[in-house]
Amino acid sequence: MTNERPDYPLEPPLIGALLRRLWETVRERMLSGLHQAGFSDLVAAHLTVLQYPGPENRRPSDLAAETNMSKQAIDYLLGQMEELGYLAREHDANDPRSRRIRLTERGHAAARTMRDIVREVEREWAKEVGPTRFEQLRELLIEIQPAPRAD
Repeated sequence: MTNERPDYPLEPPLIGALLRRLWETVRERMLSGLHQAGFSDLVAAHLTVLQYPGPENRRPSDLAAETNMSKQAIDYLLGQMEELGYLAREHDANDPRSRRIRLTERGHAAARTMRDIVREVEREWAKEVGPTRFEQLRELLIEIQPAPRAD
């Protein structure tokens, strides 16, 4: 018996691998661009909190469910980001037992910067494959998005 591995990939990558590689590219560009824009205290894990549609006016428990993170893990990230000045957790006016997330001015600026960076990536990809094909890709991805969970 030999320990040699056959040459990979034997088959083209599946859609999950392709999407993951694209997401990793976008995440790296966002983090690098945020650091260049003065948000050097953010780490990759913080992008989970700021990702679309963003945490504004959300309950931490809802954010945890949506990101498939434990409440403890999301609370840890929110605490870090609160200390860094990106957000605040305030009491919910309608439910004093609950809290809502509010982005600070710095948090909104970071979120805008992230969107600007992603728009630049999109422009580059559209230039690479052509605007029509890129728009078709976007439409297809929208079409196959799962429906939002009704928790």
